Parts: sequence; structure tokens; C-alpha cells
Amino acid sequence: MEIRTLTPKELDSRIKGNKYVFVLDVRSEDKFKEYNLKHSVNIPKTTIFEMEDAENVKDIPLPKDKEIIIACTTGNSATKCANILAKQNFNVTVLEGGLTAWKEYSKSK
Repeated sequence: MEIRTLTPKELDSRIKGNKYVFVLDVRSEDKFKEYNLKHSVNIPKTTIFEMEDAENVKDIPLPKDKEIIIACTTGNSATKCANILAKQNFNVTVLEGGLTAWKEYSKSK
């Protein structure tokens, strides 16, 4: 199963277009508090990893009916989390390059 990706520029366009954007930040709580995308939700990757073999994931506060854009520092953990969530029938997309790429993009605009 191939996981979709989007670039920081594409994410910025969606946010500016006032489209509903659900961003899941899978970094640790400390890193999330230090820097995050406005309105993003933090569920650490360790919590997502525990879902891999879970039979019932209804206690995780994620929308099943909307796209979830997953972000981490560089994109590696986000991809692992996306694969787990996709198997649980969540509609997921990974932010290419993670928040490192987002910060670089933000500096250049």
C-alpha cells in the first residue's frame, strides 16, 4: 500500500485556502510544545505504534471521515505511523520532509 504525501507548499495552500486540515503531529510531547503547526493535534508515535496490533482503535481521537496529515521531524516516523493508521482504515497523508521541511519552506516564503 502506497501512502500519499504532500509538500509543505501544498499544505500551506490548503491552510490558506481555509480548507479543513487535520494535522497529526507524532513527535514527543516535549518537541510538540517546543514547536508545532497551528491547530495540530499531538499523539506521540509510541501511542500509534501500540495500535499496530490493536483490534479496537475507537479510543484514539482521530477522524475516520477526513484526511489526516501526519507530521514528525523528518517524515520517517510519520510514514511508519501512516502505514499503521492506513491498515486501520484511516485516510492518511504524510508531510514530506516533516516539520524540518516545513520550517525551511516557511523561511523562504
